[in-house]
Amino acid sequence: MTITRADGAPSGPTIGAEEEFFVIDAATYQARSRAPEVLSGARTRCCGGRRGSTVSAEITQVQVETATPVCRTGRELYGHLVAARQSLAEAARDHGLHIAATGTAVIGDAACAPVTENDRYTRIVASYGAMRDARAVCGCHIHVGIADRETAVHVANHLRAWAPVLVALGANSPFRLGRDTGHASWRAIAWAMQPSAGPPPVMRSAAEYDRAVDDMLISGAMLDRHMVYWDVRLSAHLPTVELRAVDATSTAEEAVLIALLVRGLTVVALRHVADGRSAPEPSDQTLRLSVWRSAHDGLEGEAFDPFRRELVPARRLAHQMLEQAQQGLVSADADFAGRLLARLLAVGSGAHRQRAAYARRGRLTDVVDLLVRQTRHGLAAVEG
Repeated sequence: MTITRADGAPSGPTIGAEEEFFVIDAATYQARSRAPEVLSGARTRCCGGRRGSTVSAEITQVQVETATPVCRTGRELYGHLVAARQSLAEAARDHGLHIAATGTAVIGDAACAPVTENDRYTRIVASYGAMRDARAVCGCHIHVGIADRETAVHVANHLRAWAPVLVALGANSPFRLGRDTGHASWRAIAWAMQPSAGPPPVMRSAAEYDRAVDDMLISGAMLDRHMVYWDVRLSAHLPTVELRAVDATSTAEEAVLIALLVRGLTVVALRHVADGRSAPEPSDQTLRLSVWRSAHDGLEGEAFDPFRRELVPARRLAHQMLEQAQQGLVSADADFAGRLLARLLAVGSGAHRQRAAYARRGRLTDVVDLLVRQTRHGLAAVEG
């Protein structure tokens, strides 16, 4: 899935994104189980088909999901994300609702929402009981096109150590059930409850990857291959490597930034794989600690550097990640990513902005208002 610029030079693997959102009652500010109504209206507005994003249900009826088509540039991806968000927002408004991009519902218990009528979802809930709470969260998933599974496994080895830094960058879920959880990304903490989630082990081949997946199936840790929830995985249905570690980002700009970083890191990893250069291999324990620290502090605090095993400012690791990723991006995307990171650092992470909104008057409704504005209008809602 490598694509080429008009001048014939390779511009890197394709990218795409899936975003999950909460449906919010415009009057009460609570998460509401009215996803079917929103989806019905959004499907008539989205371009659909080959050229536009698609919208779909998620496991609970308080969640909706969008998926972009395959994209070749950051600007193209950004356009699809904005259009899909606007379509959902307009469909929600027709029913007295909003959509909000956040990792956890600020007000209301999303975990108690009815399950979407789907045989697979019903089996998951029946099999894993209260663990369904871990699924009532929203994430942002980035796909990077790599058709060869052997190569993809080795690329995943290179990407796995960057997942905690991306967690910090995208942290956007400090509130749950009407209170501050003390973590910038509570979604990351809740999601890790599932036995098939967390940092992926280092794999030496596609066959070894498949054996690890088979073990999870045989043990009952998951019901099918779509339930591989590692922070970095090979997609079960697409020729891609998928990054799943990040909260639903408040704005389309932040989602594009993360996508470009993952794409750039992937291109650098592809070079290393081609040169026979081994990936860094921090242990699963080190990565779990690193993810926890990123989930706790977010972008504004300290991160546990999985490469050097020391606490450092999270922003420093974000800059280091950008510098490496830019080596794998064409100039337009490299410049775009640099500008986006500068804007994000200026306004603070999604978690920081949520907490700042609450601190002004001590009202959670102000947090939800902010999330709704950011979801629709992007970083312009908090800049200037």
